[in-house]
Amino acid sequence: MNDTAFAKRIYTLPLFTADVRQIFDHIDSLRRAARGGRVNRAFAEKIMMAVTSVNGCRYCSYAHSRAALAAGIPEAELQRIMALDLGDFPESEAVALTFAQRYAETCCHPDPAEWQRLVAYYGQDTAEDILAYLRMITFGNLLGNTFDALLSRLKGKPAPGSSLWSEARILLGAVWMPPARLVLRLFRASE
Repeated sequence: MNDTAFAKRIYTLPLFTADVRQIFDHIDSLRRAARGGRVNRAFAEKIMMAVTSVNGCRYCSYAHSRAALAAGIPEAELQRIMALDLGDFPESEAVALTFAQRYAETCCHPDPAEWQRLVAYYGQDTAEDILAYLRMITFGNLLGNTFDALLSRLKGKPAPGSSLWSEARILLGAVWMPPARLVLRLFRASE
């Protein structure tokens, strides 16, 4: 592969469409995660930073680093997460952080045994909350990376296997597809 080519994971149109559908199919899970209190804000930021560190989205890294610091996470701890140096975290966090890393590394398809370990350690409800945060941050990461792929293309360094048309359709889809899915969901709920 050309060293100057764009090398981050980005959306394809089918993956983007599937993720939008999945997020809206699980929107209640995200609401429960945000409101349930099983995963506090600082822990959620740590989990999302582990995924972001794998996916390399600079926008999410910036925003969630600031949010993590605001949530009281020490700078040194944040730096360890960003470096994926997770060995010194207490088990109460390391299980989720390691799962988050694997979730990102396997493109959202960790080994079922890894999921079972997460459920066994935290319980089904908290594991589902963690999964909701993972889905949300992965969506943001890949969308941000797709935008960067478009910028890279404009500089003459396109992402392998992608096209201008695909990147533009995904980014335009990010504008209209989530609101359309929400309207469809509301319409179906009223039937």
